[in-house]
Amino acid sequence: MKRYLRIAGIAVALILLIVVALPLFFNAGQFRPVLEERLSAALGRDVKIGDLKLSLFSGGASASDVTVADDPAFSKEPFLRAKAVAIGVELWPLIVSRQINVTSLTVEQPEIMVLQSPAGDWNFSSLGGKASAPAPPLTPGTTATNPADLSVKLIRISKGRLSMNNGGKSKPRTLEKVNVELRDFSGASSFPFSLEADVAGGGSIKLEGKAGPIKPAAVIETPFDASLTLTRLDLAGSGFAQPSSGVAGIVSLDGKAASNGRVVNVDGKVKADNLKLAKGGSPAKRAVEVELVLAHDLAKRDGTLQRSTIHIGAAQANLSGTYRLTEASPVVSMKLAGSKMALTELATILPALDVVLPAGSTIERGTLGVDLASLGPFDRLVTTGSINAEDVRLNNFDLGSKLKTIQQLSGIQGEPRTTIQSLTASIAASPEGTSVRDIRVVAPAVGELTGAGTISPQHALNFQMRATVRASSHILTALGQKGDLTIPFVITGTSSNPSFQPDVKGVAKETLQQYSKDPSKAIDAAKGIMDLFKKPKDPPPQK
Repeated sequence: MKRYLRIAGIAVALILLIVVALPLFFNAGQFRPVLEERLSAALGRDVKIGDLKLSLFSGGASASDVTVADDPAFSKEPFLRAKAVAIGVELWPLIVSRQINVTSLTVEQPEIMVLQSPAGDWNFSSLGGKASAPAPPLTPGTTATNPADLSVKLIRISKGRLSMNNGGKSKPRTLEKVNVELRDFSGASSFPFSLEADVAGGGSIKLEGKAGPIKPAAVIETPFDASLTLTRLDLAGSGFAQPSSGVAGIVSLDGKAASNGRVVNVDGKVKADNLKLAKGGSPAKRAVEVELVLAHDLAKRDGTLQRSTIHIGAAQANLSGTYRLTEASPVVSMKLAGSKMALTELATILPALDVVLPAGSTIERGTLGVDLASLGPFDRLVTTGSINAEDVRLNNFDLGSKLKTIQQLSGIQGEPRTTIQSLTASIAASPEGTSVRDIRVVAPAVGELTGAGTISPQHALNFQMRATVRASSHILTALGQKGDLTIPFVITGTSSNPSFQPDVKGVAKETLQQYSKDPSKAIDAAKGIMDLFKKPKDPPPQK
């Protein structure tokens, strides 16, 4: 037994001696040109290594100042720069035949620039595209390896930085502290992968699943199936939302993404906090949650929102349609439909849409239905459709007092709130303002209101309206009015401070039309109605 132990000890000592002495006999630099040539052949890009050293105690080699050239059609600057690359190798083949069999690859602190052309092509997609010739052997007597057959047990990217630029008006988007791990990597088969990174400007991203096989010269078409997690992505700060769109907010997503090489399918749940959807808007006071299913065509750069349910508290609406990515701004064609949504829930999202209520007023109750279509570039979106509201009560806003004369004619007492039995209208909203047509409001305090008008981006109002007052009013009876009376008025001012003024000429015209058979009565009635619009004079000062 002692003899065997002695032999084992001698063997171990010899191996240690060989390991210690090998760096003295090996010139690692002799492998550098061959390794550069082999990697260049595999990637179809020029690869340069500043220095290459053996580190036998760690079972590998280390390279410094590594660069991978970009596609000449995109940039003359390197696609990848890395301060250091650690290469794990099988020790025995290296000792016996001076052959390098790579088992692991760790890229430290690389800087990667991802670029997209106006046509939608990516600079990384052509990787491996020029690798038609077999890669050269590392040592005489070894066989060449086809790039598609390249396999490594473990590939790591540690603390990388990845910048994405599509050449458009939006600022580049950057991922920091990028950590990528590929296990049992083979370009010719599927392999497990994971990616974690922080998003510059706010947020983080995590992907974990399987990918492959890799298609040379079309890397973007690599199929994959992975879980996808976005955590607190700042849409504005990260550059994922263009400043011209006015969109901002903190978004989180939990779902899955799968690609067959042509179409990427995403299925997940989104939560948006502090959401802002218009230039003049302010952050929403409540989170918006969305369940979505979409399919994105990689070649056409467009996609379909197959299903999307928007939740704002208990209020729910459905959004569907298509989009197309362009250099300037995404172009969308979407439809939003919702019925009997609680206005108390929707009130929390109105600031995000830059919808302003009269100052001091609050929504106490009511429901809203919408049927809207949005079309065009996202930063110049045009939205058209119809809205309808029922049983609405607005506290701290007395519409009757704003239309006091009409209230007097109707004989109904005012109250410090406005109740709307029903409201319907057609709208058309764009960056130039909002047009509202076919307005019909039934408000018990004043009667039926109809008309049309506009709201400017600065919330200035310009509405021409008509109020129909029932003939049952005692005042109308005293004035000799036998049928319902229609009184024109205008709404000016702003959304937060609207001003209601009678259209005096319109009142006279309406009255004359109704009393055309007896003009003398018409003049008396018109005068009586217009006198009601006059403000009482201040009493003379007492001496």
